[in-house]
Amino acid sequence: QVQLVESGGGSVQAGGSLRLSCAASRYIYNMGWFRQAPGKEREGVAAIAAASRATYADSVKGRFTISRDAAKNTLYLHMNSLKPEDTATYSCAAADYYVSAPLGQGYQYWGQGTQVTVSS
Repeated sequence: QVQLVESGGGSVQAGGSLRLSCAASRYIYNMGWFRQAPGKEREGVAAIAAASRATYADSVKGRFTISRDAAKNTLYLHMNSLKPEDTATYSCAAADYYVSAPLGQGYQYWGQGTQVTVSS
């Protein structure tokens, strides 16, 4: 089992920045960020496997950056140029195996989420 704890959410104005963190209870191979807005399905935002390139949703390319600190078992999501449509609950996901569709739903473990609200 892995416990995932997100932090760093909050309320910002459009154009602002936030950094989300996801602390894992141990090292895990594949990790990603997902978000779900009210009334919408959960969607993949960004993902990264150990020593692999990151994958991003088209809607966040150029604005969000995913990174991980293996020594701290922590995943980050740096969000810049935030837009009102980025408002959602952001959750961290992880898997001990390679996830062939990094922005899909095939992860083993999920965090509780942290709220991000962007006002215009």
